[in-house]
Order: sequence, then structure tokens, then C-alpha cells
Amino acid sequence: MGLDLLAALGVVVIWGLNFVAMKFSLRDFTPFQLGTFRYVFAVLPLLLFIRKPALSWRWLLPAGLAQLGQFGLLFVALQVGMTAALASVLMQTQVFFTTLLGIILLHERLSGPLRAGLVLAAAGLACFAVNLGGASGGITLLSLLLNLGAASMWAVSNIIVRRAQQSQPGYDPLGFVVWMSLVPILPFAVMAWFFEPAATRWQWTHASFGAWAGVAYLGWFATVAAYAMWTWLLKRHAANRVAPFSLGVPVIGLAAGMLALGETVSGWQWAGSACVVMALAVVMFGGRWRRG
Repeated sequence: MGLDLLAALGVVVIWGLNFVAMKFSLRDFTPFQLGTFRYVFAVLPLLLFIRKPALSWRWLLPAGLAQLGQFGLLFVALQVGMTAALASVLMQTQVFFTTLLGIILLHERLSGPLRAGLVLAAAGLACFAVNLGGASGGITLLSLLLNLGAASMWAVSNIIVRRAQQSQPGYDPLGFVVWMSLVPILPFAVMAWFFEPAATRWQWTHASFGAWAGVAYLGWFATVAAYAMWTWLLKRHAANRVAPFSLGVPVIGLAAGMLALGETVSGWQWAGSACVVMALAVVMFGGRWRRG
């Protein structure tokens, strides 16, 4: 049990620091360059040792494209005004997007705790909206919308994984993430070449060691290592015992953004973050509280 707890805490810390690594690497890379190299690092050298999972490309391809949307939107959001601290909170709204997509596409039921969680999440987003562009760490409307778009693409990825499990159960999750990571590399590289300013096309060749270390962290730790540990935990324990640890991600993300990057969080943003975290807690524990 001690090893399991260490693995769970390791995932929380890795994913919480993930946003600081993104923000730091974006000082030397453009968003689409960062996306390209993140997945190059996720693929190499593991692709040389890990076989393709027993899963059709009809699942690997859309899952990889969902990753393209998720991190393409998130990296641009971080570049145009979103802070690492608040990004770590807003990305957790993927829980609600995933549930809503599950209701629409998988005909899952809308529970009472989920309704309460959605109300709290909406209140949290309203708090963020009040502070748009204001003083004391106000974020931009564009960065907020892009961040929510990234969370919704994470939800799309979750639905694809669920459908893949239903269609072809028993595939290797680590092999899935490594081979899926092949998909976004070329689209990210093409977008970097055509959509980002020509003056930035070769700036990655002058990136600092710290920026490259951030990319390696994103590829090897945040993408491969953390996902592998999370999957290992889900194989050993019920999902409702593992999932609550994700509540620690925004806590680590907020602290890391403030301490490592000197970011500020306004009163409205603290209120919004509290509402989002409470909403997650209600969704995860609401049924248990009702039964108690």
C-alpha cells in the first residue's frame, strides 16, 4: 500500500508541475514547436522497445488528434495570458466535459452530485470571468476560452479511450500512449511552420538547456511516466479510490505557479478555484455522502 500511495502522490506532483514546465518552455519555443517536441520526446526512445498495442489505428488516430487539440489550445492559452497556476485549475473542468459527452454519446445518466457539481463549476467560471483583464493577475478572455477548449478536448480523448476499451479490451495502456504520441508530431510541425511567424521558425535551435529540460519533462514524465503510474493504480484499485487524488493537481499547480513563476492569484480567482475544486469533490464523493 505504501508503494501505491507514493505512485499516486508522484502522479499528482508530476501533473501539478506540468504547467510550470509548459510556461517555462514557452519562453524559448512557440506553442506548436513545443507541441512537436513534447511528442517527439514522448515517442523516443520508447517506440524502439514497445510494440504497437493490440488496438486499431481507428482508435489511435483520433486519440492522437484529440491530444493535438488539447495541448495546441493549452499552449496557445498559456502564451496569450493564462497563468500556469490557473491553467492547472481550469483543466480539471475536463471532468464535467467528459461527463456531459458521456451523457450525449454513451447515454450515461446525469446524477444528482453531477448536477450540483456543474452548478459549482459554473459559479467558479463566473468568478474567473469577473476578473478578466483586471489588475492583480487578471487573465484574458481569449486565454480563458482556449483553456476551456483544451479541457473539452481532454474530455474527447477520455471518451475515445472509453470506446476503445469497449471495442478492444485488454490492450497495453503504455503502448497506447507511446504509439498515440506519433500522431500529433507531424500536424504540430506543419502548424508551427505555416501558422506561426516566420521569424520564430528556427528559434528552437537557440533554446536554453532549461527550456529543453522542460520539454523532456513534458514528454517523458508528464506524458509517459505519470500516465503509466496512473494506469497501474487503476489496475490495482477501483477508479473511485484513485480518481480523488486528481484533486491534488490544482493545489500543486497553484502553489508551483506562485512560487516558481511569481504568479499572482486575485481574490476572484481564489473564489473561482475554490468553486471548481469543490465541484470536483462533490462529483467524486457526492454519492458516498448521500449514502452515508
